[in-house]
Amino acid sequence: MTISLLCLAGDGIGPEIMAATKHVVAAATAKAGAQIDFADRDIGFASLEKGKSTIERNVIDAALAADGVILGPVSHNDYPPREDGGLNPSGVLRKELDLYANIRPAQSFNGLSTPTGRDVDLVIFRENLEGFYADRNLHAGSGEFMPVPGVAMAMRLITERGSERIGRAAFEFANRDDRKKVTAVHKANVMRTSDGLFLDVIRRIAADHPDIQYEEVLVDAAAALLVRDPDRFDVIVTTNMFGDILSDLATELAGGLGLAASLNLGAHNAAAQAQHGSAPDIAGQDRANPTSLIGSAAMLLRHLGAPKAASTIDNALKTALAQPETRTADLGGPLGTQAFASVLVKFIEESDA
Repeated sequence: MTISLLCLAGDGIGPEIMAATKHVVAAATAKAGAQIDFADRDIGFASLEKGKSTIERNVIDAALAADGVILGPVSHNDYPPREDGGLNPSGVLRKELDLYANIRPAQSFNGLSTPTGRDVDLVIFRENLEGFYADRNLHAGSGEFMPVPGVAMAMRLITERGSERIGRAAFEFANRDDRKKVTAVHKANVMRTSDGLFLDVIRRIAADHPDIQYEEVLVDAAAALLVRDPDRFDVIVTTNMFGDILSDLATELAGGLGLAASLNLGAHNAAAQAQHGSAPDIAGQDRANPTSLIGSAAMLLRHLGAPKAASTIDNALKTALAQPETRTADLGGPLGTQAFASVLVKFIEESDA
């Protein structure tokens, strides 16, 4: 089995955590008897310096052709305007590869404290292409506009097709992963038309899965309940912006964004992506924790039919994070980025898998 992965390191700490991730992925796939074909391309400032854009067309084409993409963090807030080539590479890839589902587990690790002292184990399915983040035109403008000076407006796009795709993905995952409950998070008491459509579709899908408990929770109540009673949730399905915000809250409650994996999924393509940002203040210092991108790569490998390799990575992460002496400095340990990756590789090579 050969898997082709396009690696897009991005900005800031991206090149460092990408190197660590490739080291770990190579070890895990070799242990599992799979072959990995890595290809590297520039995005972000590295791409802009060489060409006319933060993501060039040849990179998009390579992403479409690869089995999967590993996507590092980007500093898109610091990019020049779109007309000067400052495109958000992750947004462009979501659109071009039709990555409609953003799957974000929030799971605490044994041995690591959480802000509330409570363990968290849930998965958020965030619709990835619509909502307030939907671009009217991929390369020019967004859903925001200013009709007259001093007045800014935003359009929210919710479609039956988009709601059905994310809803089915959430319920199918619940079935596969033996999850017992799906919660639809919404604000239909205010956005009656758009969230009303979303809920109508999710209810129809829920009716096809009578063995899975289904409930609906307002987004503000969901935020409070995540803090007070995270056990209330198992799988959450929601729209783009709500999912973006709630997944950051949930993963922070589980131990921090630096530990949180994420997979962007479409019908034909998939991209692993760290949940956190590019952290330019520590770039080049071997201080970044690569757990998020490594865990995301494990999710990608599982999706691509390499579950044994994915499990060896997950188990290595659990083992390393359970012990202070094998943690990175941000978690009170002594290890830098690459040393942490080397520890994971050691655990993988010594495993029975």
